[in-house]
Amino acid sequence: MATLADTTAILGDLVAFPTVSSESNLEMAGYLAERLTEAGARVEMIHNDTYTKANVFATLGPEEDGGIVLSGHTDVVPVEDQDWTSEPFAMREADGRLYGRGTCDMKGFIAAALATARDYSPDRLRRPLHFAFTYDEETGCFGGRALVEHLKAHDLRPALAIVGEPTGMQIIEGHKGCYEYTTSFTGLEGHGSAPDRGVNAVEYAVRYAARLMALHEDLRARAPSGSPFDPPWTTVNIGRLSGGVAHNVIANHAEVDWEMRPVRTEDADFVKDALRNYVEGTLLPAMRRVAPKAGIETTVIGEVEGLLPMPVNEARALVSDLTGGNSTGVVPFGTEAGLFQTLGLSVVVCGPGSIEQAHKADEYLEARQLSACIDMLSRLRTKLDLPH
Repeated sequence: MATLADTTAILGDLVAFPTVSSESNLEMAGYLAERLTEAGARVEMIHNDTYTKANVFATLGPEEDGGIVLSGHTDVVPVEDQDWTSEPFAMREADGRLYGRGTCDMKGFIAAALATARDYSPDRLRRPLHFAFTYDEETGCFGGRALVEHLKAHDLRPALAIVGEPTGMQIIEGHKGCYEYTTSFTGLEGHGSAPDRGVNAVEYAVRYAARLMALHEDLRARAPSGSPFDPPWTTVNIGRLSGGVAHNVIANHAEVDWEMRPVRTEDADFVKDALRNYVEGTLLPAMRRVAPKAGIETTVIGEVEGLLPMPVNEARALVSDLTGGNSTGVVPFGTEAGLFQTLGLSVVVCGPGSIEQAHKADEYLEARQLSACIDMLSRLRTKLDLPH
């Protein structure tokens, strides 16, 4: 049976893979595939277009629809410019905590899934148990999107998914979407002493950012009645505005990185339509009166669907039974759960650790949280085993 010591050892192995989103995850993916194969699972490696990254999708039990998915992402955020007190990619234990990049977000859940996978007898499962470990969740859920498309193409329809993001082992049934964009402005450079002879890309980027902030206020008034989220409305955030080369040069290029977190798709459409009208009706005509080749282009970094609370949710009922939890909640951060929901699965988010520890220096996972996750997944085995 899976133990805390075994699972902690696996977690140490996983932390040692520096799977920052900008780097390959293939070494860790190979490790996961080997472990799952040893447990008797049928394993698929689903690579990206450049074969630098891979999703791992594995199945124990019968080959049929109606299975249960245990989902986690393999990538982690960078450690640069963070003041760590120990090596981020060498896990250390101290005072009941497991320190290291990814311990909380979210290699702890993956380690527990691997440890408990060895306890199954694949030929004794009532229904399939799938393991879905993806790449690039932190940068747009690209691996999760590829996995969903793979399942569609192979006409495989699991019934429910447990996404093991850190929730303190609480059952989460809803979160907002996360849509990320970069809007680029191309103007016409010139001397700063003659601003009317050029098109200052930074100026137009600022005007665009101001329109975003006005929309942010409009969205407050659009908060759905009874919205469970905090805040209850769709939010907009500007993460970066950059451009220009010197004080006395009219900037010919600028960029705005921004995001919105919709509580419903109608709000996303509202923002996109408003920005499109502003760009096409106001900004571009003004820019092109001076520079006909001036332009504004928006690149979609990622549009990750939210997870909508559902009145009937098999995943919620199952995890409640496994954990003994009789309450549910929603969170402001995004996950891959909404992608699974678009396939028609019942989905909840439930995993060890606190989101408050994620993405920070000296990220940690409490050992007692990891133990609680092992208990949940071990109880799942008893639910899936056929009677003797």
